[in-house]
Amino acid sequence: MENIHELLGYKKIKIIQRDDMLRFSLDSTLLADFVTISKNTRKIIDLGTGNGPIPLFLTLKTKAKIYGIEIQKDVFELAKKSVEINGFTDQIEIINADIKGIYKLVGANIFDIVTCNPPYFKYIETSNTNKNDYLTIARHEVLITLEDIIIESKKLLGDGGRFYLVHRCERLPEIIETLAKHGFGIKRMRFVHSKTTDEKAFLVLIEARKNKKANVEILKPLFVYNSDADYTEEVKKIFNRK
Repeated sequence: MENIHELLGYKKIKIIQRDDMLRFSLDSTLLADFVTISKNTRKIIDLGTGNGPIPLFLTLKTKAKIYGIEIQKDVFELAKKSVEINGFTDQIEIINADIKGIYKLVGANIFDIVTCNPPYFKYIETSNTNKNDYLTIARHEVLITLEDIIIESKKLLGDGGRFYLVHRCERLPEIIETLAKHGFGIKRMRFVHSKTTDEKAFLVLIEARKNKKANVEILKPLFVYNSDADYTEEVKKIFNRK
């Protein structure tokens, strides 16, 4: 069953979701907020867009053209409907296609920004996957790997273009190594902690640039919940909630 919800506290933006699919998450919202967009930004592409939360959120920050790529047909349809009900069809284009080789369809070396909230978990035969295929594909590297995403992002971006990624902290060494292997220099990183009392981060937000040397700025940590299990003031601001 399809449901229409507000995109967090942004009452003018609606998003269509289904209970049997992966609903838009904190991760996608934090990534979209982390993205830096300049007045010269012309084209943005979101890889593995799901039902479209990142493209929808980015309309709050830019008038640039935004593409969302989603391989699962039913999920693609939800994203497309969300774009239509918000009247964003001139700005956002949702494409039902595999990320691998997408540059052949949308163009190579022409994007200013690539964003991705990818499957977090490696897939092996013994992986503890969900019986729901929608959730398995969203959470596990069944159809695409981290390196596949980085390779495709390099083909999509112009020289110096920005690649934005959110991922689990335990995979950070692999992320750093793979980005460097394919000519990306990390420029900014921010660690996300669940609570203000948690010493360990669980997510990391990364900005890397194509064909640029690494010169990493570590931003202050982002805490999602305070000690009272309520959202912190910073997260409330991102969500547009008082």
